[in-house]
Amino acid sequence: MNIEASKVVRPDAKGRIALGVLAKNVSSFVIEQEEDKIILTPYAEILAKEKWLFNNKEALNQVKRGLQDSANGKVRGLGSFKKYLVKSKE
Repeated sequence: MNIEASKVVRPDAKGRIALGVLAKNVSSFVIEQEEDKIILTPYAEILAKEKWLFNNKEALNQVKRGLQDSANGKVRGLGSFKKYLVKSKE
């Protein structure tokens, strides 16, 4: 993301500043204040059901390694997994 090195913005009557494109794909920000500076660090939450992966370093490393292998073309097809599908009882 390329932005101007320095830009002056003015808060509205309620003290809000619009971030526009800077907030794209960001769910929230961590705010830190250092002397006369306010620092906003983009923060992305994850679903609780996916949190286990980030708490399991071995599994996370395997996923990262798999993604890297895929990006490097180190993949091979294993055929269809259709026979392993479980049909729902609707």
